[in-house]
Amino acid sequence: MKNKQIQEQRIKGYFIQATKDILKGEGLKSISVRNIADQAGYSYATLYNYFSDVNELVFECVKDFQQECETIIQQEVINEAQGIDRIKAISRAYVKYFVQYPGIFELFFLEKPAKGQEETLQLINTFFDRLCLADWQYCISKTMVPLRSVEVVKQQLNYMLTGMMLFYLNRRHPIDYAAMLQNLDVQLLHILS
Repeated sequence: MKNKQIQEQRIKGYFIQATKDILKGEGLKSISVRNIADQAGYSYATLYNYFSDVNELVFECVKDFQQECETIIQQEVINEAQGIDRIKAISRAYVKYFVQYPGIFELFFLEKPAKGQEETLQLINTFFDRLCLADWQYCISKTMVPLRSVEVVKQQLNYMLTGMMLFYLNRRHPIDYAAMLQNLDVQLLHILS
């Protein structure tokens, strides 16, 4: 790799890291070209040398956030039994991550993507399923869940988890985190029994 390419990658990385820091700390409402450029240590005009617009830059962060989330989840569920128990634990850790970082939740589930973001949307839409893939395969192989039911149950889980986080983060319903987790456990038990 030539020096110019290395420098371009480095500067691009500064903008991506700055965007990630703002999203984690302050959320989407604080994302602007000027805020990102200030955080990265460059002029806002420089940002446009590397990204067509802020939306492209924001959605560039999705892969990094997914990788971070997946690493955290793997650490939290390492001692869980394979199958249904691990799917429940993954669900809890997934919710915990997005509740801890509401700006990332907004990016994944509320922000409207620009044209050309189909690949990123596919990553977001399949993320939870990919986290649980090995456990679903285990459940099918051990006939813990009938094959014909798996897709429906996966959809129910996706909708329930996203909906619960949406209500909790935006409407504070239920009012506290402990009550939300208790409700989550009830829903997981119902869906996965």
